[in-house]
Amino acid sequence: MEDAKFEDGGEHPLYLGAESSEDLQVLASLTQDAVFPVTEMTYRASERRFAILLNRFRWEDVGAAKARGRDFERVQSVLDFGDVLKVSSQGVDRSDSDMILSLLSIDFEAGEDGAGRVILTLAGDGAIALDVECINVTLRDVTRPYIAPSRKAPSHD
Repeated sequence: MEDAKFEDGGEHPLYLGAESSEDLQVLASLTQDAVFPVTEMTYRASERRFAILLNRFRWEDVGAAKARGRDFERVQSVLDFGDVLKVSSQGVDRSDSDMILSLLSIDFEAGEDGAGRVILTLAGDGAIALDVECINVTLRDVTRPYIAPSRKAPSHD
């Protein structure tokens, strides 16, 4: 049996899970430069779930898009965190319903017995911190891909 390769996801919706910090870095690479309105974040304390409906750049499709000379794509995805004990943020104004956030990175600060803190770093010095009992995250594409409005890959100048 052969391991899956990054390129294997190019033409199919993603549905991936993370249960370790290494897994989480894969999801972080796939959600880098995702954008979402501040209104598309939900924390359900009774279910211990935090979710974001985001528009992610399809990093897994860049090679195919370049090879075929077609536009780059984005897709709407749900980034869902389970076993969340507490959510806090800085630089995020939840009352500004027009605010658009851009996800730069996802990191994990380990605590004791698998618990820790997931840090979602946002453009413009914002951050969301999730105190979690363990790493339990899924990323699932929920729409068909669409042409990225800029038609370009995000740049990090």
